[in-house]
Amino acid sequence: MATLLYSLGRAAFRRRGLFLAGWLLLIALVGGGMATFGSHLDSEATIPGSQSQKGIDILEKALPSSTGVTAQIVFRAPEGSTVNDPAYRSAIERTVAAAGKAPQVETAVDPFEAKSVSADRRTALAQVLYPIKRDALRDSSVEALEHIAFQARSSGLRAEVGGTIYSSAGLEVGIGEVIGLVVAVVVLIITFGSLLAAGLPLLTAVIGLVAGLLGLLLVSNIATVSSTAPSLALMVGLAVGIDYALLILSRHRTQLASGMDAEESAARATGTAGSAVVFAGLTVIVALSGLTVVGIPFLSVMGLAAAGTVLMAVLVAITLLPALLGFAGTRLRPRPGSRADRRERETGSGRRWNGGARWARLVTRRPLVTVVAVVIGLGVMAVPAAQLSLAMPDNGTAAPESTQRKAYDMISDAFGPGRNGRLLVLVQTADADPKAAATEVAKGIGDLRLPEVLSISAPQAGTDGRTAIVTVVPKAGPRAEETVRLVRDIRAATPDLGTAADAEVLVTGSTAAAIDVSDLLSDSLVPFAAIVVGLALLLLLLVFRSIVVPVKAAVGFLLSVGAAFGAVVAVFQWGWLADQLGVPTTGPVFSFMPIVLMAVLFGLAMDYEVFLVSRMREEYVHTGRHGQSVIAGSRHASRVVTAAALIMFAVFASFVTAEDLTLKPIALGLAVGIVVDAFVVRMTLVPAVLALVGNGAWWLPRWLDRLLPNLDMEGTKLDPPRQEAERRPVRALS
Repeated sequence: MATLLYSLGRAAFRRRGLFLAGWLLLIALVGGGMATFGSHLDSEATIPGSQSQKGIDILEKALPSSTGVTAQIVFRAPEGSTVNDPAYRSAIERTVAAAGKAPQVETAVDPFEAKSVSADRRTALAQVLYPIKRDALRDSSVEALEHIAFQARSSGLRAEVGGTIYSSAGLEVGIGEVIGLVVAVVVLIITFGSLLAAGLPLLTAVIGLVAGLLGLLLVSNIATVSSTAPSLALMVGLAVGIDYALLILSRHRTQLASGMDAEESAARATGTAGSAVVFAGLTVIVALSGLTVVGIPFLSVMGLAAAGTVLMAVLVAITLLPALLGFAGTRLRPRPGSRADRRERETGSGRRWNGGARWARLVTRRPLVTVVAVVIGLGVMAVPAAQLSLAMPDNGTAAPESTQRKAYDMISDAFGPGRNGRLLVLVQTADADPKAAATEVAKGIGDLRLPEVLSISAPQAGTDGRTAIVTVVPKAGPRAEETVRLVRDIRAATPDLGTAADAEVLVTGSTAAAIDVSDLLSDSLVPFAAIVVGLALLLLLLVFRSIVVPVKAAVGFLLSVGAAFGAVVAVFQWGWLADQLGVPTTGPVFSFMPIVLMAVLFGLAMDYEVFLVSRMREEYVHTGRHGQSVIAGSRHASRVVTAAALIMFAVFASFVTAEDLTLKPIALGLAVGIVVDAFVVRMTLVPAVLALVGNGAWWLPRWLDRLLPNLDMEGTKLDPPRQEAERRPVRALS
């Protein structure tokens, strides 16, 4: 591996113009494709095999209006007035009539005819139906409906628009992300002491990210790409793109400071640090691709999209960065006598102990104490995770100032929270009258006397002569545990209800679908973790040729993810620091959060494992001294791991400022997880564990050693042959 990447790095350095032109041509091609075809992001989330999805598929043919996009226009009269007052009623009727003629609208239902007026007569709710899916709804149609609805405000009414016409925020970049980039630049300047050196990782990361995101958006024209996929791809791709370039550039600068030729240094940095980047990136890609095992297309696309940007980050780091190093030439060599020059020389030669080496000596002085303290501390941080509660997002999680959130709150206040999360009970018969069968099912549900039910509607017949639906309005909101229990109670009774009515009965609708997603994700966590961790352990076994190192890496990851989950629960469910972090409401977090966070954090945790332990392994292979290799590896890698972790933290923390609560908890969990994993697990627990096991850290059964290919990530084949007499005896860590 090192030899191959060494040759690639040398070729990129020598033919730098060709490599740069190739990347610019790639961006031009995908950019031109985007300009020609645009993008087609899909906010639809399907759950193959679930009861709710089966019901939705049936209703799409039998009663399309029940599964199409809906909007809600909520009107509220001023204090002391009612919506029945002539002036207000006239304004509402004019608005509803205009809404019925709005672009792409099928019909608008008058709230007075539908009896959708609150008990205090101050609030009226009009339904607007679109006979299309959300991805077919144009933004201009939503804006047109909002304009019509807001005109009612001129009469003194309060008017807001909600419903399924609104989806997640998708790809939005705001001031928070800009601040994250600024922090990354500051960290890079401090790390390298040079504007040129600091700019290269950022430049390569942006080029890789642009190519990856444009490619993803272009692919959305021929494949289903979820609207949240670009957000995750942006967050992960930016973080790893900077970090991978940082690792290679740091090795290059150290070698330049020691007097190495620029071309040879670029090739060697690509061969050694580039090997670590390839395998680190591969673990991230494996972890993100593992999201496909869940069986939810929406989630699979998110994982594959983010994996694609990580792949681009790796390719940029090992091809474009060496080319840019060729353009920079010796200008990246620290100025003789400068602070950066002294720091790089000391790091390369090991003549002095830097902060990383001193910390490693401290935590390995009494390694058992360190291990126990870390495990107990992270265990305490993980305690809140036991109360993790999951649900799908809805308009109740939108930004408080948005019209959909205001409409959601107005409906909850006037009609009860359950009006925002109605359940559809589908009744399908073979020969019998579906409306009569649905009436019998509705009566059966009423006879169950479920305390969570607020009301049960009269049946509505479909167009196929075999289908009807009954609408059940819960007392609690769509994300409440009471509503989850209600869905399960009705489903438990559907076999008997179906037998009595001689029909098939399914509980479906968006609320039931959200519950099915949460259940499927919960059931998938263990197999997902087993597959992803198993594949990553195999990769680490190949890289480090050790049994202890992969197992230790996995255990450390579990500690990090437990602490990250604990932080998410404390903020988003318990409300700790909620105001400071801009969390408008507490409650269950996004159902996809645990599995997405696990995938991303595992991949990034393995990045640090590879960055740090590869330097320890490299020292051990070259010197045969285990104790010194732990200290030396920490000395060499501490600065780059610290910088990488701070950059990733800044990038992820910047996304905590996003308004959409689907991304906020993932960003917070990743920010906390990165800090814990880098500084507590990798730079503290790892040296302590390696010190405890001694030379056994690099033990591998002989039969397994013969079976595994030698990937030579340490770059031993790049060095002149070493005589055994030059090796000193292995010494235990003092």
